[in-house]
Amino acid sequence: MAKTYERADDEQVSWLKSMPFIGVHIAAVVGVAFTGFGWREAVWCFALYFTRMFFVIAGYHRYFGHQAFKMGRGMQFVMALGGVTAAQKGPLWWGGHHRHHHKHSDQELDIHSPKRGFWWSHMGWIVCPKYEETPVELIKNFHKYPELRFLDRHWLLPPIGLAALCLYFGGAGALFGGFFVSTVIVYHGVFAVNSLTHRWGTRRFVTNDTSRNSLLISLLTLGEGWHNNHHYYQRSSSSGFFWWEIDITYYILKVLSWFGLVWGLQLPPRKVLESNLVADGHHDGVPAGALSGL
Repeated sequence: MAKTYERADDEQVSWLKSMPFIGVHIAAVVGVAFTGFGWREAVWCFALYFTRMFFVIAGYHRYFGHQAFKMGRGMQFVMALGGVTAAQKGPLWWGGHHRHHHKHSDQELDIHSPKRGFWWSHMGWIVCPKYEETPVELIKNFHKYPELRFLDRHWLLPPIGLAALCLYFGGAGALFGGFFVSTVIVYHGVFAVNSLTHRWGTRRFVTNDTSRNSLLISLLTLGEGWHNNHHYYQRSSSSGFFWWEIDITYYILKVLSWFGLVWGLQLPPRKVLESNLVADGHHDGVPAGALSGL
């Protein structure tokens, strides 16, 4: 029988502090209801969704979270700034908490394991006060940069600035149909990796968690849906380990490497790809009934 987790006081929803997050959702729905959503708004929405999803996945996750490639300090700042515009807090906060997740994946200390419920893993952990602070001790290698500490401390400024630019150049349609709608889609696309890819999909490799691979979520998140792959070999610059596993983020990183903007892209060695396959009869580390009650 699956363990039932009790919510501590600091794991309850902080409605007051969550108002900006809730407000983005309200603005997306109410704003589009008044301004409409035509092809111009769709173009704004797609452009802002695609670019910011890339910065979150390539920058926040694969670089700040796992150091799966290298880049210079200037490009590092650009990647961090692009990620901050997605309004998912700062790069140090995001990367530090993600490292904690991998350290305790699907164990009792995991900050967003789906074993604690779908709502909790998808967004409940974000709207509670327990994880407001940046876990500096887990991301000391990047905390030494003052520009990253500034972005982490003032993470609301870039998305507000981007929203203002959308309003100035594209009017209300670009603001609501472009900025707010794309922000909500990026939110839940990234959140789905924490929740859905630990619940639905296929498992290629044996891992001590519930991670799974999903083509649909990979398409939505520019490559992050190959989550079982990622949990098996976290240092890879690509979550898609084989040519048919689409990973748009990696394709863009590869192009950037041609111009020297990033380098040291890591991929899993062949012996890693041929080891610990569930299909070969190796014991799958996911206990029976691990997902029951989700």
